[in-house]
Amino acid sequence: MAEPESTVINTNVKQKDPSTALVIAVTTRAIFNLEEEHKLYLEKGKEEYTRHQQANQDKPLPPGTAFAFIQAVQYVNKKILESNPSEGDLFDILVLSNNSPESGARIINSAKHYGLEISKFCFVSDEDSTQYLKSHGVKLFLSADRTDVCNALRKGFSAALVFQQEVQAPSTPLRVVFDGDAVLFSNETDQIFQEQGLEGALQYERAMEAIPIGEGPLKAFAMHLGKMRKKFGQEKSPIRTYLVTARSGRDMGIRAIKTLREWGLPIDEAFFMDGAPKGPILAQIQPHIFFDDGLHNIQGAQNVGVPSAWVP
Repeated sequence: MAEPESTVINTNVKQKDPSTALVIAVTTRAIFNLEEEHKLYLEKGKEEYTRHQQANQDKPLPPGTAFAFIQAVQYVNKKILESNPSEGDLFDILVLSNNSPESGARIINSAKHYGLEISKFCFVSDEDSTQYLKSHGVKLFLSADRTDVCNALRKGFSAALVFQQEVQAPSTPLRVVFDGDAVLFSNETDQIFQEQGLEGALQYERAMEAIPIGEGPLKAFAMHLGKMRKKFGQEKSPIRTYLVTARSGRDMGIRAIKTLREWGLPIDEAFFMDGAPKGPILAQIQPHIFFDDGLHNIQGAQNVGVPSAWVP
C-alpha cells in the first residue's frame, strides 16, 4: 500500500514505535472545529476552501470535540515518561486529513499553537483515507465522517464518529467512558433483546453467565488502555476508565463483570443504569470522551457538555 500522498513528520515531537505505541488517528474535523470551513467546502468547492485556509493559515482553528481528549493523552505520556524515560508504550497521535498540503498548513499551525504533540500529519487525496490505518499501526480512529468510521470498523479497527459540539475541557487525569453492549462487548444480547424482548434477553444472560461476552469494536483499544493503566498503582494512575451500561446490575451485570475479569481489563468504576438516562452520571464523571452505540445516549451526553463518540 502506498504511503499517503503527503506525510509531514513533526520534528518537534519524539517519533514513537507503532509496534508498541497506542496509535490514535484523528481527522481534522474531530480535533478542531471546522464547521464553517466545511460548509464553505460543501457550498463553494475545494478551490475556494483551499484559498480560505491559505489566507487564514496563521489564524488558529478553535478546538473541536476530541481536542481535550488529545490534551489528556499527552498528560498520560508525560506521566509515563516521568516514571520511565525509555518507555515505548505511549500514545501516538497522527492526523489523517483529506486536506491538500496547501490547505493543511493551517492545521499544522493550529496544532503548534496549542502545543499538541501530533507526530505526523497525513494529507490524503483518496476518498477512503482508512486504507492508510493499517500501515500506521492505528489502534483507534476518530472521525467526523460516518462513511470513514464505517469503513474503519469493517476493516476491524476500533473507530467512532465524533459530533461537533461545545466542550468544556475537563481537567486531568484522562477519563474514558465505555458503553457495554456493541461497544466493549459484542451486540449478541442486544440482538436477543430485539427478537425476544427483555425476558428473552434475561434468560439468555442467565444461561450464558459462565461464558464471557463476545468482543465489541472497542475492546482492542480498551485493552491497550488497560495495559498502560497497569503501569501505575490505583491511586497514582493518570488514566481512569468507566463502564456505563444500560444493563441492570442485578440481572445482567454479573456476566459483564465476569467478562471484564476474564479479559483482565481493569475498570475503575462500573454503572449499571437499567435503562435510565446516562447524562446525569456522565456530567458527574466529566470524561474526556464517551463511547456509545446509542444515538439517544450520545444526545444525552452532548446535552451535558460531554465529548461523545458514536460507534455505529
